Amino acid sequence: MNSKTRSAAALIGIAVASAVLFYFGTGLRPVPWLTWLAPLPVLAVAPRVRGVIAFAVGAAAWLGGETRMWGYFLDTVQIPPPLAVSVIVGSAVLFGLAVLATRALMLRGRSVTAIIVFPAAWVTVEYVMSLAAPNGAWWSLAYTQASVLPVLQLTSVTGVWGVTFLLMGAPAAVAALTAPGARGRLPVAVTATTILALTLGYGGWRLHSSDGRQTQRTALLATDRAIDPVTVGTPAGRDMLDAYVTRIRSLAGQPIRVIVLPEKVFLTDDAHLAALERPLARLAVEQRTDIVAGLALKRGNTLYNAAIDLPADGGRPVTYFKRHLVPGAESDFTTGEGTAFVPGTGTGWAIAICFDLDFPALVRDYRQRGATALFVPAWDFSNDAWLHSRMAVTRGVENGMTVVRAARQGALTVSDPHGRVRAEVRTAGNPMVSVSADLPSRATTTPYTRFGDWFAWACVLMLLAGAATWYLTRPRATPSAPRTARRMSVARAGNR
Repeated sequence: MNSKTRSAAALIGIAVASAVLFYFGTGLRPVPWLTWLAPLPVLAVAPRVRGVIAFAVGAAAWLGGETRMWGYFLDTVQIPPPLAVSVIVGSAVLFGLAVLATRALMLRGRSVTAIIVFPAAWVTVEYVMSLAAPNGAWWSLAYTQASVLPVLQLTSVTGVWGVTFLLMGAPAAVAALTAPGARGRLPVAVTATTILALTLGYGGWRLHSSDGRQTQRTALLATDRAIDPVTVGTPAGRDMLDAYVTRIRSLAGQPIRVIVLPEKVFLTDDAHLAALERPLARLAVEQRTDIVAGLALKRGNTLYNAAIDLPADGGRPVTYFKRHLVPGAESDFTTGEGTAFVPGTGTGWAIAICFDLDFPALVRDYRQRGATALFVPAWDFSNDAWLHSRMAVTRGVENGMTVVRAARQGALTVSDPHGRVRAEVRTAGNPMVSVSADLPSRATTTPYTRFGDWFAWACVLMLLAGAATWYLTRPRATPSAPRTARRMSVARAGNR
């Protein structure tokens, strides 16, 4: 085997190594510590090879790491193939370009700038995707750390963007420290160590703070016996309603303040809505508990994805209409507007539905309006239960809120304002499952709630500053050199 063949094999091995780390460190159930390592092989080799090769290795690594998402995009959530291809291939190209830019700065001795530009570039990509794509902030590496609570606390200051910055910045720092001829190793090491220490210190401090006394209790119920909503008034609809009524009655005697049912359990219109409301409203009064149920509600020719709250005091039901609909899967539904709160609690308990929590701005708006907890009927796709539930947990940490999420074909999850999962159970096709948990008595006020996506914009500015640094430090040809060469050529010709 000659040297060129060995070099090509080594580069393929590096791309495969990063791809494997991305494969297991991202996706629907990631191994969180692998996410920190995934970019390292391609970043380490980047300053040692030509630019086009660095780009190709980076793009191939990302593309290989995302292969496990093809089936999820195309089969589970049924994203149109052209859109799925553009997302995965397009992100691979952008990752390759980020590696290429980092390489250029390393080779010019701008190590500190390089370890800032690489994560800032990827945060910018994620942020633009969250604004331009119809899926909100779904596409972020930050959720891989949802179980690493000291790191997750950073989202209360920066949103998910700060966690992504760390995940990409740490391997960039290691690559910069080991780059051939690297300068400024001490500033790089000090910068990286300081950022990590501050993050973990803040996370540890926040996790030791109190959520207050736990004086209220919630229960979540779900059944996977029917995949689609069942029509109220039909035999199947009556059986489904009876099953939920029976399970709710079994909770009598427990101090349950709110009971949450999943998304789109029932299908009805205004003419038949009373057949659903009456038995649930009686139960709510009898057991002194609010009951929040998800349903598909048709009003005239308009179909809404709704959640209805039947108050414990027998008051007028409160209806919330889902504000963010799943592209394609909910094309028959109409987008709702406004907010909704559980009435009479005086605690700011709010209502949202499933996909709404993929959009940080919606939850942040609720918190600014005084919400301290979110009650969320939801519907997962079985294999994405962990990821989608942890996205909801992350929204809670961002804004210091409790999240109570009941998802069929997924997980019933209660999380506190610091992301601790207080209770969880999987539906896993069971006829009926339930779980209950105490609720923290208060929420916390976070910088993210106050200032929003300030860190994402800071990353955009850091990226622009890095681009300016690259431009100003690029090698420049001496203008007189070509003219001097031509003069010498003419002089030699004249001497012949």
